[in-house]
Amino acid sequence: MSDILSRALPVYGLPEDTPLTLLNRSENETWRAGPLILRLHRQGYHTKAEIASELAWLAALQDLLALNTVRSIPGAQGPVTQVDDRFIVAFAPLAGQELHPGDDLARWFAPLGEITAHLHLQSRQWSPPAGFTRKRWDVDTILGPKPHWGDWRQAQGLDATGAALLTRATDALAAQLHAYGTGPKTFGLIHADLRLANLMVHGDTLTAIDFDDCGFGWWVYDLAAALSFIETDPRLPDLIAAWVTGYTRIAPLPDTDRAMIPALIFLRRVLLTAWLATRADSDTALALGGPAYTLGTLTLAERFLTDGLADFRP
Repeated sequence: MSDILSRALPVYGLPEDTPLTLLNRSENETWRAGPLILRLHRQGYHTKAEIASELAWLAALQDLLALNTVRSIPGAQGPVTQVDDRFIVAFAPLAGQELHPGDDLARWFAPLGEITAHLHLQSRQWSPPAGFTRKRWDVDTILGPKPHWGDWRQAQGLDATGAALLTRATDALAAQLHAYGTGPKTFGLIHADLRLANLMVHGDTLTAIDFDDCGFGWWVYDLAAALSFIETDPRLPDLIAAWVTGYTRIAPLPDTDRAMIPALIFLRRVLLTAWLATRADSDTALALGGPAYTLGTLTLAERFLTDGLADFRP
């Protein structure tokens, strides 16, 4: 991959021998190259038009004074650079470090709620440019036969008993989500991956990064995504309450949306269970351990069927 990136460096005005450092391997690869952060996109996931659309939204968000987001840097080819059949985009570096589960998350979830509300308000009012295209995150694309992030039935460590449990739980979940609907009051352009690793902290400032999975989904799904990989953490009810407090400082959150928070947290958990199986070579999957995470998903499925994850309701 370093050869592809080296060939892209002159597009950004950098010499081909600029040192490259791999920072992260997850959905894509993130590299530092001199004064820039480069994202090398995974093959076969986003089209060039989808990546350009992400960056168009990100550019529009730069005008929001109340919102801190990463800034993309165009190259000589425009916002998206292509080398052979690979796509590369560049960003300005940010000071600080990403959030981790061991941090004082209660301190940051109210500010995160505020950031999310600002994103949603802008999204509701924004007119995307011609040709704007992003993926949908809905029942079919998460739980259906051709999901974006893989089939949960392929989860590591899942046996026949577990599969039967998850089938019952996801059937109930799908029915609940279909009843909730995808009208503009509940569904729109969202970040869709505001997990801890995509939140940078510097002093008192919280910045949202990595809009690579932004697309059309339920507004409250952004909260579910923020709780990725910590769904069984005992702090979860407090974190949800803090997020709702922050969100409602900026925008209203109807009772119908609040009532769907537990279902969307479970949906995100199922999605991540599938993702860990299909991205087993990622840093995230290697750190979490697939079978253990699958077991936690089954525990949540039991609770979802028993009481609908009542303790997640704000």
